[in-house]
Amino acid sequence: MNIKKLLASCLFLLGLLSCKKEQEVAILPQIIPQPNQLEITEGAFELNPTIGIKSPTLFLGSSNYLKAFIEKGASWELNSSSEREIEFVENKNLSAEGYQLNVTPNRIVIKAATDQGAFYAVQSLRQLLPVSFENGNFNDSRTIIPCLEIIDEPRFQYRGMHLDVSRHMFPVSFIKSYIDALALLKINKFHWHLTDDQGWRIEIKKFPKLQGEAAFRDKTLKGHYNDEPVQYQNERYGGFYSQEEIREVVAYAKERHITVIPEIEMPGHAQAALSAYPELGCTGNSIETATTWGVFEDIFCSKDETFEFLEGVLDEVVELFPSEYIHIGGDEAPKTRWKACENCQKRIQEEGLKEEFELQSYFIKRIEKYLSLKGKRIIGWDEIIEGGLSPNSTVMSWRGFEGAITAAKQGNDVVMTPSSHCYFDYYQSEGSNEPTAIGGFLPLEKVYSLEPIPEELDEMDSKHILGAQGNLWTEYIPNSKQVEYMVFPRILALSEVVWTQPESKNYKEFVQRVEHFHKRLDALGIHYANHLYDIEGGLIVDEGKSVYEMKTLTNGKIIKYTLDGSSPNKESLTYGQPIPFSKDMEIHAAVFRGDEKVGSDFHQKLWSHKAVGKHIELNVSPHKAYQGSGANGLVNGIWGSSTRYGDKEWLGFWGDDLEIMINFEEETDIDSVSTRFYDGQGQWIYAPTEVIFEANGKQITYPVNGSEGVLINFKIEPKIRTTSFKLIVPNYGTIPEGKQGAGNKAWTFIDEIVVK
Repeated sequence: MNIKKLLASCLFLLGLLSCKKEQEVAILPQIIPQPNQLEITEGAFELNPTIGIKSPTLFLGSSNYLKAFIEKGASWELNSSSEREIEFVENKNLSAEGYQLNVTPNRIVIKAATDQGAFYAVQSLRQLLPVSFENGNFNDSRTIIPCLEIIDEPRFQYRGMHLDVSRHMFPVSFIKSYIDALALLKINKFHWHLTDDQGWRIEIKKFPKLQGEAAFRDKTLKGHYNDEPVQYQNERYGGFYSQEEIREVVAYAKERHITVIPEIEMPGHAQAALSAYPELGCTGNSIETATTWGVFEDIFCSKDETFEFLEGVLDEVVELFPSEYIHIGGDEAPKTRWKACENCQKRIQEEGLKEEFELQSYFIKRIEKYLSLKGKRIIGWDEIIEGGLSPNSTVMSWRGFEGAITAAKQGNDVVMTPSSHCYFDYYQSEGSNEPTAIGGFLPLEKVYSLEPIPEELDEMDSKHILGAQGNLWTEYIPNSKQVEYMVFPRILALSEVVWTQPESKNYKEFVQRVEHFHKRLDALGIHYANHLYDIEGGLIVDEGKSVYEMKTLTNGKIIKYTLDGSSPNKESLTYGQPIPFSKDMEIHAAVFRGDEKVGSDFHQKLWSHKAVGKHIELNVSPHKAYQGSGANGLVNGIWGSSTRYGDKEWLGFWGDDLEIMINFEEETDIDSVSTRFYDGQGQWIYAPTEVIFEANGKQITYPVNGSEGVLINFKIEPKIRTTSFKLIVPNYGTIPEGKQGAGNKAWTFIDEIVVK
């Protein structure tokens, strides 16, 4: 879309509408996701109770939806025989999800090839109406819609959002409102994570103990997984969705052109099921539904009895969900029990398998074959690649981009959901008042920056990237309001990633539309996180001098700041130029709209030390998912967050031995070198066991104390004079059995390197 042309047209339209009453005038186009072609034309359409809606049978679903929305929103009764109308027209030349929306002074025309395409046109038209239509509070006799033409279709066929109901469960009424919100954003897949170690949430009539026992746990972890000591809320927790409720949700979603994809976890994340049917495990021992988070060694055994059980479960699942896909999990399945299991070892020998990873492949392929007979395809997390993958399987790539690249190159379809960009259970701001989250850092801009097609894929292999999906795991999300807070507005960014062509995307312009969209979320009663008025700051080194820069992306705002530790007010300094930094400094700042402070206070400490702004080299680049501010971020005087290991100050390396070279302009006396490592083992992040300091041709190895919790401080006092030094940080290695991510490479996360 030509933004300059649109802005010019909008200015013309503002002049045209200036004589109208303010409450009559609809907002100028602020549609999310951004249409791929949008042109403002001359004039405006007046929407009032005298208009009619005309539609062929093909579009009755969408036309009835629009009629109900307008009538409920404005308490009108539309005139079905009016000559001024909204008309739905079939156009077979458009794609299945494409549409054309044409607003002229006398009529609105929606063209589509399917009701799904027409439904997406309705969602765009809906966003052209005043937000008060959303909650039935529009109380005028008419409103104005700018004349325009939209030609639009999605970039990707798979546009998904996930919800984990195993760790915490949410009522059917909320599931429906969640689906409503996804429909507004043209999301077409709802991934319903129904089973896990902490609870089984779907009624299976053949195996009643699943809903009678596996659906409940005796207590729930309170606080964070990494807290010491661990604390519990000692109350029985659980529940399940009846098959009638499942059908109700599936039908509700179908009316909104959303496919519900159920997930039944196997062979791992099965402790809840095994608590009800322990004979399906390798030991047969009685276990309880998990009461904490993590990965557990008890998984489904590969004996025939287990497959008979799973086939019985899937028989009922298939009847409930018309989706092409059934998600079978496949992730985080420790092989400890299989290695010691007589039945599993016998299976390995009988099937001619090499080891337990091939046994998992056998397990997945056997389930896939069964579901194929039912007319279904499987989709699973990227661990299903390990040990071999059948050509009909679809991979959900969550551990980064590598799984997607591997799967696509061998001809398998892929849905992108890398944790670095798509895990909405991560923190979304650096503020101290954020609710407890699993860890990590995923701000709005990083979601928006996702490019679903990895650059390593050629044009042919790229066709296997079906789209992308946001995931919400609910270990730390106990209620519906917090679900909304974690999802919105990040799902707005993802909706644009999967719908809008890259050349039509612009983050700064997107932020302005999000600011307006917040009003729609307010009207809908959705509890969202508002970080649009957060300040972004960073160190800049120019000709050897360091300055600190701040910015805010929303238009019409200014930044006020202080350097004396006080909270800024309207009388504080107005930020105009970057602030010189040559000694320890503490900045407090806030965004103001005129004299009104909006958003939360921003606070940044900067520590001056000898390495700030010096030349730094790394032997390997940070992982592209966690590259923060790049190598210079390690010597910019700023510490990273104590909880958000993925923020712009932490650098992440997956499985790499790291070498860091810091060069000074001249010989420099060094008394101490310090840094810190993240040690969140629940997130596969391990501090190194040692660090090697090298300077003046000599190496000294220092042990790293790993008993300080998730933040491991490291300090040495070499007392030397040198022009440069190197820190060698060996990667921890392979994550051991019994730990989350066992068998995978460990991550190394490192923060500021302070030289005194």
